[in-house]
Amino acid sequence: MDHQSHPEEPLQSSKSDSTEALATVQEVVSCHTEGSDGKHVRKSHHSQEMKSNLVSRLNRVEGQIRGIKGLIEKDTYCDDVLTQIAAAQSALNSVGKLLLEGHMKSCIVERIQAGEHEVVDELLVTMRKLMK
Repeated sequence: MDHQSHPEEPLQSSKSDSTEALATVQEVVSCHTEGSDGKHVRKSHHSQEMKSNLVSRLNRVEGQIRGIKGLIEKDTYCDDVLTQIAAAQSALNSVGKLLLEGHMKSCIVERIQAGEHEVVDELLVTMRKLMK
């Protein structure tokens, strides 16, 4: 078994990237749109730039996961694989944080202003899931 490896660089996220990405959240439009059946459907309202940023980050995470799979197939030293798993988890958490912050600054505020205070409980459930 070859214990020498060259794992991919862990995905690094800077604070300015996160701030810049959040600045691209589109001006608040309604979280509710009318579906083809006339019922209200909740949708996000991210700017195209924000969507591109999130998709780009997720593509990098996807590449990291494929890289991890390759490391395992090549019998790479366990500690190196674990380091790459931690980097992928961190990168995915960064995507979640961006989405959560954007969600809180737009959808949550909008729904509270509309008198839908149950959205706070919904948010708490979501945050508990993210913090597992």
